[in-house]
Amino acid sequence: MSPEPRPARRGMRDAPRRVAVTSPRTAAARRPRFPATREIDEQTRLGEVYMRSLLRTQFRLALFVCTVLGCVVGGLPLLFLLIPELREVHLLGLPLPWAVLAGLIYPAFVIGAWWYVRQAERNERHFAELVERR
Repeated sequence: MSPEPRPARRGMRDAPRRVAVTSPRTAAARRPRFPATREIDEQTRLGEVYMRSLLRTQFRLALFVCTVLGCVVGGLPLLFLLIPELREVHLLGLPLPWAVLAGLIYPAFVIGAWWYVRQAERNERHFAELVERR
């Protein structure tokens, strides 16, 4: 059975008193914390882990962009082979396969390159924020 609450005294508030809790190790010497940029500059193990993660992210992005562009460029001849009616279409006096493969494919490369640079810069910004937070 729980003890009964004491009756409140005159002038005392119902709220409990505040207590400051401190660690007994507050005065202990702390290990110096190096910034992550120093870890990277000095090529420590942690710096290597940071750089490897950035390189892995950038490589994954490059592989993705190259795969998409490769599928588009490699898929167009396959598309023209499977749908023979497209071979008979003319665009500006040229057969459609020639027009697409000789001229219209370059905007796809430019867009892919623009998107890659944008995403690579985003990855670098995230990496810089990660390094600064540490």
